[in-house]
Amino acid sequence: MKMNIENKIAVVTGGTKGIGRAIAESLLKAGAKVFVCARDKAEIKRALEELSALGDARGEICDVRSEEQVEMMLDECARVFGGVDVLINNAGIGIIGKTVEEMSGDEFRQTLETNLCGVFYACHYSIPVMKQRGGGYIINISSLAGQNAHPKMAAYNASKFGLNGFSEALMQEVREHNIKVTAICPGSVNTYFGGDQPSADQAWQLQSEDIAQVVLDLLNMNDRALPSKIEIRPANPPMK
Repeated sequence: MKMNIENKIAVVTGGTKGIGRAIAESLLKAGAKVFVCARDKAEIKRALEELSALGDARGEICDVRSEEQVEMMLDECARVFGGVDVLINNAGIGIIGKTVEEMSGDEFRQTLETNLCGVFYACHYSIPVMKQRGGGYIINISSLAGQNAHPKMAAYNASKFGLNGFSEALMQEVREHNIKVTAICPGSVNTYFGGDQPSADQAWQLQSEDIAQVVLDLLNMNDRALPSKIEIRPANPPMK
């Protein structure tokens, strides 16, 4: 058997743009009820107006660095939809281009608190609900930077190396409760992430829709199978 996505309740953090937005759209088209969060109120309002044309979409302001805000966001999802079946931990930041010497302590903490602590908070409060509902799926959007270190990316590398280890441990903890955990590790994606700009010149990069397709493929996989980590990269990067 496989998960029937229709009418499942999915939470997508950072779900108003980029990869998170593409995932939210794909889940809505597949019949899921989708709850998105982001830090900007106007951004959520605009995204929900557009997402609601595809299906039952709701949302809430939430800075995932705050445990209290994450708990309140998930409580609101439970209030309007009744729980959570699928958790997509997508919210993330990347301060790219600064050496360790140049980066401030606040920038380093902000990166780890968003990319790693925020995932912990969302999982911590979602897992008991998933257990009550008989199972679920947690998908953490990581990065190939979680296994390949680069100069001037130390904070981002640290957060994603940590996320991959966290995901692996969590997967082993909760699979006996019929909760799957997968880390998706993309390479270059054509979004605004890290100060980048989507453009035709970057068409060789992965698109947000490619990551959304991986999410749907995972949710449609037979219950007996658990891909715990997925690597996905551009098929034809420019020759160096």
